Amino acid sequence: MELPADKKEHDTTNNHTPLQLPDEDRDRVALDLKAGLHPLKHKFVFWYTRRTPGVRTQTSYEDNIKKIVDFSTVEAFWVCYCHLARPSTLPSPTDLHLFKEGIRPLWEDSANCNGGKWIIRFKKVVSGRFWEDLVLALIGDQLDYGDNICGAVLSIRFNEDILSVWNRNASDHQAVMALRDSIKRHLKLPASYVMEYKPHDASLRDNSSYRNTWLRG
Repeated sequence: MELPADKKEHDTTNNHTPLQLPDEDRDRVALDLKAGLHPLKHKFVFWYTRRTPGVRTQTSYEDNIKKIVDFSTVEAFWVCYCHLARPSTLPSPTDLHLFKEGIRPLWEDSANCNGGKWIIRFKKVVSGRFWEDLVLALIGDQLDYGDNICGAVLSIRFNEDILSVWNRNASDHQAVMALRDSIKRHLKLPASYVMEYKPHDASLRDNSSYRNTWLRG
C-alpha cells in the first residue's frame, strides 16, 4: 500500500494553502529532499504500552509507555512499519501509539489536555487493516483539520480491538465533527460501525479511556 501523495516542501494542505513549517522543519525537509527522500509534513513517533491487567493508575501507565522509533520521511516510515509486529500478534492488553513528535500519548500532555478522542471498536480479525489505513492517512496528512490531530492509538483487548484518534480541542465542535466525517470517509467505515467521542478531562475524572463516552455518531 502506498501513501496517497508524496509530501514535498511546497505541498499544500487540504484547503490548498502553503504549508507553514517552523525553521527547524524547513531545514529537515530541505535536507531530506537534497538526499532524494520524501519528507512528511510532521515527524512521528511510534510508542508501545504493555498494560498490566488489573492495574489502572496513571503513574503505572506512564511508566509502561516505551518509545519504539521516530521517522520523518516516507522511506523511514516503511522501514519502521515493515518491522513492527502486526496487531494480530500482540498480546492483550497492549496499546500501540502513533503521535506527532513532541506529544506524549498521555491525557495530561499539554497538547492533549484540552482535547479528546474519537473511538471505534473492531472485531480482531479486521482491526489490523483499519489501523494501517488510519496510519497512512495520518502520516500523509489526509484527514481534515490535520493540525488539530495529535495522534492515534490501537488498543489490543481480549474480545475486541479499539482504535482511537486524539485531537487537541474537544470544545471545537466543528473540528470534532469534521474529524469524525474524515475518519469515516478515509477508512470507508460501514454504516453499522458506531463512533464515540470522549474528552480527555472526562477520562481523567473516571480513570477510563473508553467507558462513559459523551457523543456518538
